[in-house]
Amino acid sequence: MSHLSVNRTIQPEILEPEQLAIQIPERRILPNGVSLNVINAGENEVIRIDLLMKGGRWQQSQPLQALFANRMLREGTERYSAAEIAEKLDYYGAWLELSSASEYDFITLYSLNKYLPQTLDVLESIVKEPLFPEKELDIIVNNNIQQFLINTSKVDFLAHRGLVKAIYGEQHPSGRLVQEEDYHRINPTLLREFYTHNYHSNNCSIYLSGKVNDDSIRRIESIFGTEPWGTDFRSPENKTFIAVTSAEKRIFIERSDALQSAVRMGMLSLDRKHPDYLNARVLVTLFGGYFGSRLMSNIREEKGYTYGISAGIMPYPGQGVLAINAETANEFVEPLISEVYNEIDRLQNELVSDEEFSTVKNYMLGDMCRSYESPFSLADAWIFVQTSGLQDSYFADALNAVKAVTPQEIRELAQRHLCKENLKEVVSGKKMS
Repeated sequence: MSHLSVNRTIQPEILEPEQLAIQIPERRILPNGVSLNVINAGENEVIRIDLLMKGGRWQQSQPLQALFANRMLREGTERYSAAEIAEKLDYYGAWLELSSASEYDFITLYSLNKYLPQTLDVLESIVKEPLFPEKELDIIVNNNIQQFLINTSKVDFLAHRGLVKAIYGEQHPSGRLVQEEDYHRINPTLLREFYTHNYHSNNCSIYLSGKVNDDSIRRIESIFGTEPWGTDFRSPENKTFIAVTSAEKRIFIERSDALQSAVRMGMLSLDRKHPDYLNARVLVTLFGGYFGSRLMSNIREEKGYTYGISAGIMPYPGQGVLAINAETANEFVEPLISEVYNEIDRLQNELVSDEEFSTVKNYMLGDMCRSYESPFSLADAWIFVQTSGLQDSYFADALNAVKAVTPQEIRELAQRHLCKENLKEVVSGKKMS
């Protein structure tokens, strides 16, 4: 019997994807004006419903208003108590996620198709008739205060807060730090006010993903897409805020009992619509965006200053933040920061080798392919496109950027966008004598 012998000393050829077959949502406008985006994919009899409400932290009149208005939706409605909501969703094997971001609030329900009528009944009540009961709100606020106080003893939490405040300034919603007293100002009236302004059919778009059939589309349309729902149908105004960056280069936040120091370095970076953005993603990945990155290879593997160090662009609206994150022993803070600058120098002055460049490109291409495999990750991808104001060509453009960018362009990008003078250095930990 003959068999094919494989020479295991020769690495198999790496094939680059020619293009990403990203399924575009089927889009329609429902009779009441709500936009519906359908991604029918996957084999499992599961469906995910995402309701996007325009109006996150940037629309609130005081800190935490958007977060708690969103969080309290599941804590009691005209038809169901908090316990009944939890019981029903659990009984039907459904899962509800609530989240609030800078410019959007999200309500996400995972449901088995066969129980969709029952789970949609709960979802409708949560979206259209929440009560914001005071007793439940007090419990949740107190739990959040306890978690906040625990977090304020952690150096990584303190360093992150210090960095966004230094970069954006306190008048900017991204730089305005939540304080304990902000929790005490939250009350049902304040949450109802935010809910009324932002949770209505004029302000809503819906994504349906998973094994979507005509019946599920019909049910969604009848509940959320036929009649207008909500009371205040004004769309939130588009707000813009100016970052006022601190003049200080180094910010130190003391924790006298800290065993390690948290180091955060960062600066304002590129808007996602900037012509350099997609190529800059390759630069930042090479610099600190994966396990084989420059920062990891040098500062973790060679120097042993930290267990992990990373760099990435944090996606705030408008200009994001290029942030470098690490935790290290107190005595290694200065050499670690020094090596970050050395790696920036190398990127600005030396061309990346073909071998290293090939590795980072293959990593990014593989990561892209994995990111769009499931119907729910596809929904996440298209929600990202919508909330970022990007075009449908974003995924093809991102793939082409990774394939086409050159070592020379990477060096030029590093010279243009990795400005050492602009990097803020925030250290939280024990003061070194």
